[in-house]
Amino acid sequence: MNLTRSPAAITDRKIRIALLGCGRIARNHIAAIEQHQDSLDLVGVCDNHPGRLLEAVEKTGAAGFTSLNAMLRDTQADIVAIATPSGLHPAQTIEIAASGCHVMTEKPMATRWEDGKHMVQACDAAGVHLFVVKQNRHNATLQLLKRAMEKRRFGRIHMVTINVFWSRPQSYYDSAPWRGTWEFDGGAFMNQASHYVDLLDWLIGPVESVHAYTATLARNIEVEDSGVALVKWRSGAIGSVNVTMLTYPKNLEGSITILGEKGTARVGGVAVNDIQHWEFAEPDADDELIKDASYQTTSVYGYGHPCYYENVIKVLRGEAEPDTDGREGLRSLEVLIAMYRSARDSRRVALPLEY
Repeated sequence: MNLTRSPAAITDRKIRIALLGCGRIARNHIAAIEQHQDSLDLVGVCDNHPGRLLEAVEKTGAAGFTSLNAMLRDTQADIVAIATPSGLHPAQTIEIAASGCHVMTEKPMATRWEDGKHMVQACDAAGVHLFVVKQNRHNATLQLLKRAMEKRRFGRIHMVTINVFWSRPQSYYDSAPWRGTWEFDGGAFMNQASHYVDLLDWLIGPVESVHAYTATLARNIEVEDSGVALVKWRSGAIGSVNVTMLTYPKNLEGSITILGEKGTARVGGVAVNDIQHWEFAEPDADDELIKDASYQTTSVYGYGHPCYYENVIKVLRGEAEPDTDGREGLRSLEVLIAMYRSARDSRRVALPLEY
């Protein structure tokens, strides 16, 4: 839990939700809200870009706002979903929490370690929930992999490899001035591979240390377009994360391979959507679910947002605990920050970052 006191459950009406940011990822939030329209009432959308705001208002029928302050004042929202550039999340989270609203923020929750901690502290102080969207955890493929880990089907884990081989042309970074900047965006690790870095701790366990290299090889941006990181877990397992946004000519692979003493599994496809290898010493009923778990997609976002929203709704109804609250979000942010510190200082960085 990320609360010092539990807020009152909302049980006698729809939950009022507002959306901050109407860009690329906002479409997934709008679609998820539509799927949960029996439980959610979208009362406001906000963006400082007139075209995006108009499009969102026309699509949803919600009231449109050009400032967060006005939306908080005029909508009586219970929760605000943040879909703005990553560097804006901390200040916006703190403002939303101070108004008494719960917060749901897209990944990464912040681009700086101290900012992430301040977000958690602000929501604690206000007595509101902080949710950090990790929708890939809800992919059927990764749910099977998680269950295999929980059942200890792999035995001791020996090696793990994560590959994110995607394509982001210069036009992608040029589409908005905040893209490819340290302050607002972060690079290939922080932005595009954030959900994959999350798998290191969520699936395998606590990370002991990382040693990373980053490079800006082809794009005219401040941050890295490619990087590799060597990872050692407290369990003794070792592995690597290999990321590039320079794959020709399009997105190729988003995968995780786990090699253990009693099992080998690989979930690949363009976005961990296809179970490509599944072999264990002992059979299990989950083995019959492999074909149904894999799915076709051209989207790197996957289809997990509605499932993530379902948990948020249950939490606000007082029926569940958060799948990924602020403190859970800090776990992957800590690994990301360790990678960047390692690449900057050309050294191995141990975790935790502080005691």
